[in-house]
Amino acid sequence: MKRTPCLRAVLALTILFAPVAISAGENIPPSPLLEQLIEIALTENSGLKASENRLQIFENKIPPAGSFNDPTLSFGLSNYPVDTLNDNQTPMTGKSIKLSQAFPFPGKLAAREMAAEQQAQWYQGMLADNRLQVIRKIKESYYSLYSLNKAILITEKNISLLKDFIRLTETSYETGKGLQQDVLRAQMEHAVLIDRLYTFRQQHQSALAEMERTLNQSLPFSLSDLPDFNFPDLPPSSADLEQTAEENRPLLSSYQAVIRQYQAQKELAKLDFNPDLKVGLAYTFRERTAADRGTDFVGIELGMDLPVYRAKRNAAVAEAEAGRRMAIEQYRDIQTTILFNIHDEYSRLEKAYAQFNLYKSGILPLARQNFEAVLSGYQVGKNSFLALLESQKAVNNYEMEYYRALAEGQRSWARLEAETGMALSTSPVQQESNALDQIQN
Repeated sequence: MKRTPCLRAVLALTILFAPVAISAGENIPPSPLLEQLIEIALTENSGLKASENRLQIFENKIPPAGSFNDPTLSFGLSNYPVDTLNDNQTPMTGKSIKLSQAFPFPGKLAAREMAAEQQAQWYQGMLADNRLQVIRKIKESYYSLYSLNKAILITEKNISLLKDFIRLTETSYETGKGLQQDVLRAQMEHAVLIDRLYTFRQQHQSALAEMERTLNQSLPFSLSDLPDFNFPDLPPSSADLEQTAEENRPLLSSYQAVIRQYQAQKELAKLDFNPDLKVGLAYTFRERTAADRGTDFVGIELGMDLPVYRAKRNAAVAEAEAGRRMAIEQYRDIQTTILFNIHDEYSRLEKAYAQFNLYKSGILPLARQNFEAVLSGYQVGKNSFLALLESQKAVNNYEMEYYRALAEGQRSWARLEAETGMALSTSPVQQESNALDQIQN
């Protein structure tokens, strides 16, 4: 059955307008747009601001922990006769002023200061780790938006083409040159694509809202046209990444600080079996009396605590030791979790890398060749309209899978950087987008 020339021309345009998968090229500098989004997030994110203030709270606890308690200044009246309250009636009457200072047993202040320092280091490590997670969230949202942008673009183009298909198949059917099932199938595919477009747009809005939540502000520009980028080369083996995490992940440093904190508390609890000392100086002013010239008195006093209640001190030592063991087990648990996450995410990256290359070098070229063959057969009446639609739909689906694998690889890369605690040397490369001009204006 012969097809109309207009229909053949429109069908041929599907190849021309179908999104073409990019090929890998030389690495170029990362997109300034993504870098600026990360900078905004690190500056404006509410969670990070709270972590920064919490760190300041505990940093300011370090000086008091290593300092003496304030000295005590006291004033007293002694030996006043109750019948007259005269200050010059008896020789022992006087007005005294006393200054006293407590001195903790040697080593206690250092142990308290060490415990406070390690507690502050815990929050310092948590702040650094929170920064890594914020960067990861921005990158994941960014690459999700990129993938969804491509899916929306591909779907919108194919909806537009299907409108032409519907109109032309209707014309062919009305003139007796086409089949009603071609019209119905084109209409059904058009409705399916519209439904899919609604889903992609909703997912795009969710990813955009997640990014804005992380940024703690609404974006003053659109992220509907993000720069293309290449798939990064695979990083070193997961074993190398695990070693990197052992050395650089702030979360592990935080748990090491907790272990040292409880160790310092244990040392302090042991030192608490020793007495603290107190030293006081007193000066008494006396008035002249009939029996005395009123010479002033000076005195010194020494005192110490008596650590006789040993049960509570034994309990404090046991408490600190239990805390130390708890922190060690927590460290081992988080260490195991990080190593598992790295291994798991590395396998996801390998999968995305393999899928990306498979789609780029194998599936997509074959799908396009198949579409061209089906189109040629359809033009001479050898293939049905249904076969043509199926072959074109396959090309569209594989193109979306191509971009999904590309974006998923970048998300896996971002997660690996967050898990290892540092930017990996082989990072994703990107091209600049017009959105950069919008963020700068």
